[in-house]
Amino acid sequence: MSTSSHLNQNELPQHVAIIMDGNGRWAKQQGKPRVWGHKKGADAVRRSVRFCRELGISALTLFAFSSENWQRPADEVSSLMQLFMLMLKSEVNNLHKNQVRLRVCGDLSAFDEALRKQIKAAEALTADNRALTLTIAANYGGRWDIAHAARQLAQEVSAGRLAVDAIDEQRMAQYIQLADLPELDLLIRTGGDVRISNFLLWQAAYAELWFTDTLWPDFDQQVFAEAVAAFISRERRFGCTSEQVCALASRQSKGT
Repeated sequence: MSTSSHLNQNELPQHVAIIMDGNGRWAKQQGKPRVWGHKKGADAVRRSVRFCRELGISALTLFAFSSENWQRPADEVSSLMQLFMLMLKSEVNNLHKNQVRLRVCGDLSAFDEALRKQIKAAEALTADNRALTLTIAANYGGRWDIAHAARQLAQEVSAGRLAVDAIDEQRMAQYIQLADLPELDLLIRTGGDVRISNFLLWQAAYAELWFTDTLWPDFDQQVFAEAVAAFISRERRFGCTSEQVCALASRQSKGT
């Protein structure tokens, strides 16, 4: 599965999210400090972006730093912030050249001013690119996301611009992070744990979940291809029966 030429584009996930887990354990296996694993994990990010570009996947969202990660040792957090800054500076021009739009989602107020400025500059440079939207979730949590959206809705109600009765799932979704992207199709987690760890709780409502023991620095195009193949093999019913799904697919194939 090296190119999209062998696949029906309609079968592919259009929005993939990945919980990039296992950097620290990978480094430990190599007899290196944890930060070494994070640095090697950057290579897996590059491979994943390239894979999505080749297949024509339109959105890739990566869980880089959760709101809970501040609890890690201070030296590791500091190293992660430095690596984030370095990656923004070193990779943004290459992303731009390949028509990748870069965005960062999460509560950015906790980052220092220099990092926020770098994020803003990278987003501005790549804003008009359309080949792939790469979203980095940093200081992000799914519960924070939902609470943040609820606060925005409450402000609209308080200002008299929105009636309480007008709040429904569709309205709420407009205030959730990544609202302008395709629905999340596939959520991947590396590193062996089988949980989503407060990531994209709203967005993952109907996403297919795929877990692998592969540690993030070892995540390559072959493993990514296995996840996509698993996605393609599954029947997505969205609450309907298999018979209803088949009937709808038949009608769509006939153009009715």
